[in-house]
Amino acid sequence: MDEAVGDLKQALPCVAESPAVHVEVLQRSGSTAKKEDIKMNVYKLLNRHNIVFGDYVWTEFDEPFLTRNVQSVSIVDTELKAKDPQPIDLSTCTIALHIFQLNEEGPSSENLDEETENIIAASHWVLPAAEFHGLWDSLVYDVEVKSHLLDYVMTTLLFSDKNVDSNLITWNRVVLLHGPPGTGKTSLCKALAQKLTIRLSSRYRYGQLIEINSHSLFSKWFSESGKLVTKMFQKIQDLIDDKEALVFVLIDEVESLTAARNACRAGAEPSDAIRVVNAVLTQIDQIKRHSNVVILTTSNITEKIDVAFVDRADIKQYIGPPSAAAIFRIYLSCLEELMKCQIIYPRQQLLTLRELEMIGFIENNVSKLSLLLSEISRKSEGLSGRVLRKLPFLAHALYIQAPSVTIEGFLQALSLAVDKQFEEKKKLSAYV
Repeated sequence: MDEAVGDLKQALPCVAESPAVHVEVLQRSGSTAKKEDIKMNVYKLLNRHNIVFGDYVWTEFDEPFLTRNVQSVSIVDTELKAKDPQPIDLSTCTIALHIFQLNEEGPSSENLDEETENIIAASHWVLPAAEFHGLWDSLVYDVEVKSHLLDYVMTTLLFSDKNVDSNLITWNRVVLLHGPPGTGKTSLCKALAQKLTIRLSSRYRYGQLIEINSHSLFSKWFSESGKLVTKMFQKIQDLIDDKEALVFVLIDEVESLTAARNACRAGAEPSDAIRVVNAVLTQIDQIKRHSNVVILTTSNITEKIDVAFVDRADIKQYIGPPSAAAIFRIYLSCLEELMKCQIIYPRQQLLTLRELEMIGFIENNVSKLSLLLSEISRKSEGLSGRVLRKLPFLAHALYIQAPSVTIEGFLQALSLAVDKQFEEKKKLSAYV
């Protein structure tokens, strides 16, 4: 137990001591090198590069051992709380090293066999999964959503380790993300599960993510749904019993629980419906007692979330559409990717919003393109993150259709794609 607490302390952000810097080391899938050998060589790399500016990634190495065994070394999450990235002296920091390999197998289905049909009740991933690699970094928010969620889960583990009396101080291991569709709530849940599996790799050997299909569990045969719920959560309990696993239970569109209960109260559904919903809530209450489980939930319709469920959530985080500043960062990451793939060619340096602020948004040869991107970002406000990530593709498909394009040409196409998106929204709203 002392060793586990020590590992947790190392992973927790330092308050009174020197700040902790998290370094994620992605070991190659075919590598059988020992973690201690990888750790030693990574420390040598970090000693040669003491000063870094915010997050940084190495994908090429001078050391043959690292080239053979390591895909990337990443200094991560330094900018979650610091709005203005500052130089970091690694020699004065506590280094929290996380070595991991990706599971390439993809999701499996949890099937519940019934006499009349085979119901797919959940999707199941072993973490960290190749499918979610890079997802955490792709999600951009204006407030400290990601750091708050990480801190929350680390605190639940600390309180469990220290045997805090849950009758005196309560926590339920339940997170609720709510807001309009397309804002990345489900993706954030999956990315959080992946991030925590990596962050706690010295404590748990692997992670398990179970995404429950709420609509399947609430079948039209409500008398059978109670059995389905029990079967589903028995499978989850079997995963939790493995104390080497960190288990995440994801319930998307949790308002469907409310819909079933309200329909029952209105007399529109059999009385068995309310028993099914209560069974789900009871099962959640049972599994949350275990220290190696986190329950992640999302809702698109905030006002319809069941009060009984809301009371169980420790964190109720609103996820709204991105602001112009967040949109700028999303577009910037898209442009960097297209330049890396040489669809935008030749490569040109773009300024960040912070750098534009430092020069007072004055237009010159260096800032001209970045200011244009800022203008496009402002007129993109109101679009969801899901749409924003599609727009670079649509810009190319609709207005370019060539193997490569200059960044000036691409930004013009992106601006047209944004205009077209709002035109289509206006036309669609006319039919509603």
